[in-house]
Amino acid sequence: MKIPKSILIDPDRNETYGTFAVAVSMVAFAYSPNFGQILILAYYAVWLPLLFVDYRRFTWRLSSAWLPILLAAYVCFSVFWSQAAGISARAAVQYSSHIVCAYVAARTISVRTLVVGSLIGIFFVLLYSLGVGGYALDTLDGTVNFVGAFGSKNQIGFFSSLGIFFCLAFLTFYRRNWLGFVWTAPIMLLSVYMLAIAHSATSVASLPAVIGIVMLLSMTKVLSLRYRRVLFIVGAGALVTGVAAALNLGLLDFVLGIFGKDSTLTGRTYLWEQGWEAAQEHPLLGYGYAAYWVQGFADPERLWAEFYISTRSGFHFHNTYVETLVEIGFIGVTLLALVILRSFYGHVSKVVFGEWSADSVVLAGATGLMLIRSFFEVEMLGPYFMASFIVYYGLFTLTPLPAFRRRGAALPAEDESPANGRMPAPV
Repeated sequence: MKIPKSILIDPDRNETYGTFAVAVSMVAFAYSPNFGQILILAYYAVWLPLLFVDYRRFTWRLSSAWLPILLAAYVCFSVFWSQAAGISARAAVQYSSHIVCAYVAARTISVRTLVVGSLIGIFFVLLYSLGVGGYALDTLDGTVNFVGAFGSKNQIGFFSSLGIFFCLAFLTFYRRNWLGFVWTAPIMLLSVYMLAIAHSATSVASLPAVIGIVMLLSMTKVLSLRYRRVLFIVGAGALVTGVAAALNLGLLDFVLGIFGKDSTLTGRTYLWEQGWEAAQEHPLLGYGYAAYWVQGFADPERLWAEFYISTRSGFHFHNTYVETLVEIGFIGVTLLALVILRSFYGHVSKVVFGEWSADSVVLAGATGLMLIRSFFEVEMLGPYFMASFIVYYGLFTLTPLPAFRRRGAALPAEDESPANGRMPAPV
């Protein structure tokens, strides 16, 4: 039996397979630490074999992906100066293959399929955590919060906030009939409930900001290209002014107080200081990819002890850029920051300065969510995170696919009949 290529790699015809692949990926990102390598192998199995289905789709304009390719190569080369070369080598291969999977997804599935598959995966992720239950002490703020099958309230908060965002995006841009309200309702309710009991300030605070970005970009649809540019310039200026006012007038402390935080972000600023001091030892190249938080090294052992991390693992500086600066230095943090900003601004600019597209609005919101979280979490630097998958997916989709013609498809021919009714002379 021959399986048509289109049901695997054609974004217009592979909704079933693409939805399944994204849902599997979502579960793998969430629970691979719990269930081991079987979920990671399943994640690779749904994406990597597609490379052999139609190589032209993946080699066409491959040079446009030079930035993530350069970052992946740099991460791999960090093995040569890493203080834990074996750990760096393994992690670098995992991170590079994770980028390849995101590249395959960007070349094979539509944004609608990504949203639908993510919602199905999020539903199973949250449902499993709800069934497992479980609370844990947050060593940063001293509170006891719901963590489910995760070890962190922030991961529950992330999947919950992403579920809410994708539900709203689907109902606004991709719903085809009234059944969309029916099957997204339980996902929305479960996401709201889990976000409420997780008490993740990062997730709660970032969600309204992202929804505001999407609403603003959505309203530009009714404006001409000229007025979109004016709105973008005014909005960007208002944002900068608002942030400056919040810092100078003490509004930041007020907002943090709503979430039970203080100006030190319950210990995060101390971690950032420690990370900055550690980075001064190797400012240009860093300690090596994934080579800082290694058992037996003095500095991480001290920080684990100070924050009561008995497992001596699963800890970081709670800031993507500080963590990246420590691990792969100034060069690495510059490359990673360019990846995140290029993915976010690329889709914003497509809406504001080009042809309006619902896909770009949704991806601008999704990557904007990851951009905000990057200042308080580390979800872009490691492999097997949904945050990095979405950002790389958004970056790769900035390069449009060519119209690959199906075999046997007839091309429309021009009408050669002249106006006077006579046939042209043969050549």
